[in-house]
Amino acid sequence: MYVFLYVVIALLLLLIILVLIATKSYNVSRSITVNKSLPDVFLYLKFLKNQDNWSPWEEKDPNMNKTFTGKDGEVGFVSAWVGNKEVGEGEQEITGIVENIVVESQLRFLKPFKSTSDAYLKVEEVKEGTKVIWGFSGKNKFPVSIVMLFMNMDKAIGKDFEFGLNKLKGILEK
Repeated sequence: MYVFLYVVIALLLLLIILVLIATKSYNVSRSITVNKSLPDVFLYLKFLKNQDNWSPWEEKDPNMNKTFTGKDGEVGFVSAWVGNKEVGEGEQEITGIVENIVVESQLRFLKPFKSTSDAYLKVEEVKEGTKVIWGFSGKNKFPVSIVMLFMNMDKAIGKDFEFGLNKLKGILEK
């Protein structure tokens, strides 16, 4: 009986320690320079439907079911998807647009687990053309925060961002 009690107490203490040291937030971003004018790049980026052309998740599930609500390129536009296990289910809503600077959106994942992240596509004029910065950030809630102790969000998502940005560059520089 005492052994069982000690094991339960030890497991509870371990869980408390894990919760205390777990990463509470994440921020992942990647950038690429596109040899095209900033207004042209921004005009393309502010339409969420254009992401279908360069998103890495489109290739992971080309048969995903998508629905759209609102007017694309404007605050309030929502792109929703239901896909396979790799892409899950969720929606992305444009929450802010600062012309020729940033498109902000909220990602709401429903499956395989519920979470919300803030995403952005920023542009900056550089000598070589336009720098595009794609990123997202959010908070890790329990129990996901414990899982994040054993998973590096930057490594997990960063490669997808790099793939998508390279594809975007190819499209915009045609």
